[in-house]
Amino acid sequence: MDNENKSSNFLRSIILEDLREGKVEEIMTRFPPEPNGYLHIGHAKSICLNFGLADEFKGKTNLRFDDTNPVKEDTEYVESIKEDVKWLGFTWDNLFFASDYFAEMHKRAVLLIEKGKAYVCDLSAEEIRKSRGTLTEAGKESPYRNRSVEENLDLFERMRQGEFKDGEKVLRAKIDMGSPNINMRDPVLYRIAHATHHNTGDTWCIYPMYDYAHPLEDAIEGITHSICTLEFEDHRPLYDWVVRECEMEHVPHQYEFARLNMTNTVMSKRKLKQLVDEKVVDGWDDPRMPTISGLRRRGYTPEAIRNFAQAIGVARADSVVDSKMLEHFIREDLKLKVSRPMAVIRPLKVVITNYPEGQVEMLDADHNKENPEMGKRKIPFSREIYIEQEDFMEVPPPKYHRLYPGNEVRLMDAYFIRCEEVIKDDEGKIIEIRCTYDPETKSGTGFTGRKVKGTIHWVEATQAVPAEFRLYEPLIQDDGAEEEGKTFLDHINPNSLAIRQGFVEPYMKEAKPQDKFQFPRHGYFNVDPNYTTPESLVLNLIVSLKSSFVI
Repeated sequence: MDNENKSSNFLRSIILEDLREGKVEEIMTRFPPEPNGYLHIGHAKSICLNFGLADEFKGKTNLRFDDTNPVKEDTEYVESIKEDVKWLGFTWDNLFFASDYFAEMHKRAVLLIEKGKAYVCDLSAEEIRKSRGTLTEAGKESPYRNRSVEENLDLFERMRQGEFKDGEKVLRAKIDMGSPNINMRDPVLYRIAHATHHNTGDTWCIYPMYDYAHPLEDAIEGITHSICTLEFEDHRPLYDWVVRECEMEHVPHQYEFARLNMTNTVMSKRKLKQLVDEKVVDGWDDPRMPTISGLRRRGYTPEAIRNFAQAIGVARADSVVDSKMLEHFIREDLKLKVSRPMAVIRPLKVVITNYPEGQVEMLDADHNKENPEMGKRKIPFSREIYIEQEDFMEVPPPKYHRLYPGNEVRLMDAYFIRCEEVIKDDEGKIIEIRCTYDPETKSGTGFTGRKVKGTIHWVEATQAVPAEFRLYEPLIQDDGAEEEGKTFLDHINPNSLAIRQGFVEPYMKEAKPQDKFQFPRHGYFNVDPNYTTPESLVLNLIVSLKSSFVI
């Protein structure tokens, strides 16, 4: 990645010191997603951080799936995560699953029992929760806490053999029910789950809890810097306890950073899954979703997301990033890369009465005026064209410089036209504008005889390609704060998707899924990979042309 994702100073300084003092010989990081949903923009930040650190310090990064909960996990999520990491431009050095280590984790759990550091508990999940106490009140010891080592070994083996039902028993660490850190109050290490695992099938019916499995995975893989978000800061003592008491040869260290929060954006996998399950959106890759697959389908590029992640950096304090900042980076990435054909989203027909009937003229137009190296394209011009409905007003307000009766405007890359007549249907709706053109005013000829204040875009009617335009606004209004009696679903924007039927230049007839364009005045658009067919062109609005956001 050519070191394009520099980590923030506090992490860099830690790593530099560790290397300088010889605490580590090679940096080893990991990206450890749980395969229970699709990755979102917050995960993209973590991916860029972990892979970026290893790249910067010439280390390695593992992609590791924390697949310890078979009830919620699926190979669909595994494959989508691998695709997302690759698409972002990163290559992992090793691919691992937590389930690869289930036998080793079981062995270490037996060791904890033998050391008197773990016991089998018969309390239910609710009883355990109640017995853990509060931030100001110590927890209450389980009545099963002082079982003998022999009894615990026997019960744990019987759990392993499938003798007990789900929830009937758990294995808990024996630490300190009076600890000020609730995570250290005899946390659950193993639970029973008679469920088929996507990777190990029915080999196991007991599964390690995340807080037990995760530090062991890091230790087994030789991870040097285990980077996670701030909500795991209070879990760090348990992380260190597991590594120490399980007598792991390698001792990794955990470092925390602030997770990504964005305005108008849901960043909870549980809530994102709810949007999918309740069909608020049409899947994990709905272009309104902040998932990497949704951003990809909408038209965001890996470069834009990596640059965004680099710009927001890594902080120790929680903050909220304006979603317009991400939009800024996709504009910056695309503005010199994409062609700028014309598109009419709300068509209004214009007949140029003094243009020869049956004649079609081919005009020259730049692909991208800011990048002449992209060359030129041909656009047809004839007697009938489409313009935007908003570019004509029968009774215009002051300082309206577009088309109205008696006014003259320039058609972009074409001629001056003047409105002569307005045609309406029986209900008084404007259905057609009749104009005349001045053949002396052809664009590019050097005509300076007179000037007009307005220039509008257009599409020639006989060769225009029909297109569906899917226009997006933020899915969540405000920040989706959950008020009393309401959920984030009460903040869904009813105008988050608007569908329009319009036209584009014939040049776009060959457009393929994921091709990107800038349409004058409308914004940047991406050819939708799900709905586009050889007979039907569907375009997703990526982002508008301008924003008040300043980087």
